[in-house]
Amino acid sequence: MNTYLIIIISILTISYLLDTVVNFLNVQHLKEQLPQEFEGWYDAERYRTSQRYLRERTRFGTISGTIMLLITLLMILLGGFNIIDHAARHFKLGPIPTGLIFSLILWAGSQIISIPFSIYSTFVLEEKYGFNKTTPRTFITDRLKGWALSMVIGTPILAGVLWFFGAAGGAAWLYCWVGITVIQLFLVFISPVLIMPLFNKFLPLEEGELKSAIETYAEKEHFKMKGVFKMDGSKRSTKTNAFFTGFGRFRRIALFDTLIEKHTVAELVGVIAHEMGHYKKKHILKMIITSIAQTGLMLFVLSLFIGNKSLHDAFSMDAVEPSIYASLFFFGFIYSPISMFLSVIGNIASRKHEYEADTYAAETTNDPESMISALKRLSSDNLSNLTPHPAIVFLEYGHPPVLQRISALRQQTKG
Repeated sequence: MNTYLIIIISILTISYLLDTVVNFLNVQHLKEQLPQEFEGWYDAERYRTSQRYLRERTRFGTISGTIMLLITLLMILLGGFNIIDHAARHFKLGPIPTGLIFSLILWAGSQIISIPFSIYSTFVLEEKYGFNKTTPRTFITDRLKGWALSMVIGTPILAGVLWFFGAAGGAAWLYCWVGITVIQLFLVFISPVLIMPLFNKFLPLEEGELKSAIETYAEKEHFKMKGVFKMDGSKRSTKTNAFFTGFGRFRRIALFDTLIEKHTVAELVGVIAHEMGHYKKKHILKMIITSIAQTGLMLFVLSLFIGNKSLHDAFSMDAVEPSIYASLFFFGFIYSPISMFLSVIGNIASRKHEYEADTYAAETTNDPESMISALKRLSSDNLSNLTPHPAIVFLEYGHPPVLQRISALRQQTKG
């Protein structure tokens, strides 16, 4: 049997089993007794509801993951990728157009397969627990806009990668890295003003106590921004959130309208201070630099697998010459363990950053209790799991568990 085929099937199987076991442990780790810290924030029934929500989301994730694994294995073992390659080559349009057609077919297939899962998640699971506000029309237009953006942004990037790897020899990965980095940075700048408004309305926060408090705090911290905006998050969900986006003169604060409705002014200033802390501590810049470095690593490793005949044989490809476009996709299976390792490292750094941003918020507002109450309200409103298993925290959590964040803030209060 082909060595690459054994490696790829092993990677897929081990990844699936690890995910399944970790999620099982997470569900088993649920505590029947409400943590004392949250007494008064969850009543007994709501706490049980949060646990049912976790169980159902986990069960749904396991079922969907199993189906996707089976489809992937069947595609590999039955030569599905080779069939798609023949369909793409049928038009005899040259390597780059053929690669784009091959990619389009695979992408379209994955989107079609994912739609039933998205529908169930949105209109059954999230609806059952009172979160969903998405209408069928919004669901459809979101998909259409997302697909259009993927085509407009992704097609030229993919075409460029195929061209460089076909024409630039051993330095192709470096040229691709530079090009993709420029595009990434460009998107970071234009996203707040051109892309995000395609999906949500961003209205300037109306005059009042909240806007005045935020602007006063931002001025005190010498934080320049384009403005404070209210986003219509309630268009899709009752869940709450806030974020900063953009750089330079495009930098702005966005608050979900659902967040504004459910939190006090002091809590909202604490949330804003936390997000501002990420900027002040240069977490955003570090994240971008890390992402750029990881892209470079991925492209370099990819360059070692371009045109690998044995890798193509693992997918039952019968083309005389291995194609660059197929190499790109098949490489993803080999690279996934590296990607997972980097993701775990990134999550460790992200959790550290969250603690630092919490500390910044508590110190600069001189009001850690409002930050604590904001975390409690966010957890309660979103039915968050208060007692996640350490394994799932280590592998998947970009934020520390809420009880650990509160404990750290309590220690700071004592200090």
